[in-house]
Amino acid sequence: MIDGRRKFDICVAPSHKCSGIEVNMGPNLLANYGEAVSAILFCIGFTNLLLQTNLIKKIIGLNIMDSAIYLFLAEKGYIAGRVAPIVVDGVTSTEAYINPIPSGLVLTGIVVSVSVTALMLSLTIRLYTRYHTLDLDEISMQLKKEGR
Repeated sequence: MIDGRRKFDICVAPSHKCSGIEVNMGPNLLANYGEAVSAILFCIGFTNLLLQTNLIKKIIGLNIMDSAIYLFLAEKGYIAGRVAPIVVDGVTSTEAYINPIPSGLVLTGIVVSVSVTALMLSLTIRLYTRYHTLDLDEISMQLKKEGR
């Protein structure tokens, strides 16, 4: 205790005791593996989006990021032991069903994602027919030579 306040230490070890509080990250990570996988996928897609110069690879990175978001929403919307909200056998209790909002968001996101991907691919085809390359650095060099 410092000035009547409790002192908290920062622990970074996977299983470590600090100030009498045990921090154990292993079981939490295993219990939330869907969220961890979606975070890893998002990071892979974001890294791909930032580091690649090829337009097709950038589109693939954006689609990986989209898939990570959909996985995260689906993981958060699922409740173990509950079923889809379709009333069968007269069961109308909300405790028997999952929340349909995350599923609706995922379906809407997939439709928008397909549309955006189609638009990006069509623009990529137009860029390729004009500049004969998919490399963004080469396209920007050609634009500078044209004076644009």
